Amino acid sequence: MNYLYLLLNLGSISIPFIFSFHPKLKFYKLWKPFIISVLAGMVVFIPWDIAFTINGFWGFNSNYLLGINLFNLPIEEWLFFICIPYACVFTHYALLYYFPKMELSTKTTKMLSYIFIIGFTVMALYNYNRWYTFINFSIAAILLLIVLNKNLDLLKGFYLTFLVILIPFFLVNGLLTGSTIKNEVVWYNNTENLGIRLFTIPIEDVFYAFSLILLCLFIMKLKERSALQY
Repeated sequence: MNYLYLLLNLGSISIPFIFSFHPKLKFYKLWKPFIISVLAGMVVFIPWDIAFTINGFWGFNSNYLLGINLFNLPIEEWLFFICIPYACVFTHYALLYYFPKMELSTKTTKMLSYIFIIGFTVMALYNYNRWYTFINFSIAAILLLIVLNKNLDLLKGFYLTFLVILIPFFLVNGLLTGSTIKNEVVWYNNTENLGIRLFTIPIEDVFYAFSLILLCLFIMKLKERSALQY
């Protein structure tokens, strides 16, 4: 089934894309800042992805791929950085639209942020010899520190919406890492991560998703603010 990864990407974005034209949500009006945010995310995550693939820290099962590669990455992996952020960012905006009170207090948000930053930093330093763990938690700590200082309001809602986003995340990433299929679509070298799995998903993937989505939202909010100033 060499189109499985492609189907997962398209399936992830299909419903959010359709509902982007909902007369109340009108998410299509945010496509410009979203595209900018995705490009910014690719600047960070694509080189990381390429380097880890080349060095065998993770890789892809050709049985589930179309066989089209760009800079050592399957075309499906490039689409991943468009489809998954789109679905997640749309979900974040939709949840806050329908549940505007779905946010934490300033005090709680700050407290959680400092706990996460300290925790991410400790995990990175303690696991400096595991590349996926080290890079993952380092980026999460740095990004969260920046967002905390630049846009605290974003974090008030994001911490809660991310918990909801984790539900489809486990479904999609579970399939990618081997749940319900014979072999995984994406495999991992466990010497470069903690070796802890949530079902079939390396625990680092949760924080990878955390950083990817938060970066996209942060850039989008910056562009929205810039637009409002003109």
